[in-house]
Amino acid sequence: MPSPIDANRRFSIAPMLDWTDRHYRYFARLMSSQTLLYTEMVTTGAILHGKGDYLAYNQEEHPLALQLGGSNVEDLARCAEIARQRGYDEVNLNVGCPSDRVQNGRFGACLMEEPELVAHCIDAMRQKVDIPVTVKTRIGIDDKDSYEFLCDFITKVSAAGCDTFIIHARKAWLQGLSPKENREIPPLDYPRVYQLKQDFPGLHISINGGIKSFEEMHAHLSQLDGVMVGREAYQNPYLLAEVDQKIFGLDSQVMSRDQVVDAMLPYVEAHLQSGGRLNHISRHMTGLYQGIPGSRSWRRHLSENAHKPGAGIEVLLQAREMMHSGV
Repeated sequence: MPSPIDANRRFSIAPMLDWTDRHYRYFARLMSSQTLLYTEMVTTGAILHGKGDYLAYNQEEHPLALQLGGSNVEDLARCAEIARQRGYDEVNLNVGCPSDRVQNGRFGACLMEEPELVAHCIDAMRQKVDIPVTVKTRIGIDDKDSYEFLCDFITKVSAAGCDTFIIHARKAWLQGLSPKENREIPPLDYPRVYQLKQDFPGLHISINGGIKSFEEMHAHLSQLDGVMVGREAYQNPYLLAEVDQKIFGLDSQVMSRDQVVDAMLPYVEAHLQSGGRLNHISRHMTGLYQGIPGSRSWRRHLSENAHKPGAGIEVLLQAREMMHSGV
């Protein structure tokens, strides 16, 4: 039976460390009511043993998925249960991050070499929750990048009950490349993901990697079930303002950039009143006017002033005024 959020998986924003925090997600939700949002990757250790609340979010963010990092079966099952109790709509297991720190913790992309362990983890999480448990992975790692290797991984993990995979259409080099380089240097192989859907038609397959335009999204959606957009949704966030109309077919009004800023002001004020800093939020908004004359003034004023003690919403309003006046 399809998950209630399968329709939302038609378009999602990738989990991005240091970027897709609760402030960015609130900002994104203002522009798209339908997009499936993901947290940054949160490790099981942080959830179970950390001193902070790594699972806090704003109720407006739904539908919202928690991405977990880990490989201890019992810990993952416990964290999935906590996520369900906290109201998350989905739990996603990270099998794609190639960083050294992640590898040293025996999770992320290196788990592609251990499909039986991943399957065991998925089964244990599914035993604890009634929300979807999904996997985000690569098309291969190092020299293990054959289509047969990918199919073996998908076969074994799906047999444990995982019916939803988000595929980053690049392999990962576990040695020699930084995480940033691993997002850019290994070539994209979209046809391989298309073939995966043809060979596993019963699975829900979304694609991730290098997707920037609605034309590209529609091309992928003609072959697959969903698209996940990463850096473009962060660096050019106003893209999201048209997602509900162009991807989900809703007949709703597109917010202007200025309206997005106005809609963020009460949220910013509440954050400031709780002791937060303006730049906690404004850093996610610097790309809002990308491509608009004067956008450099917007970015510059925010970068120079939002971090200062006592900075308030006037900084946002001043930056917008400077942009529109061509200062």
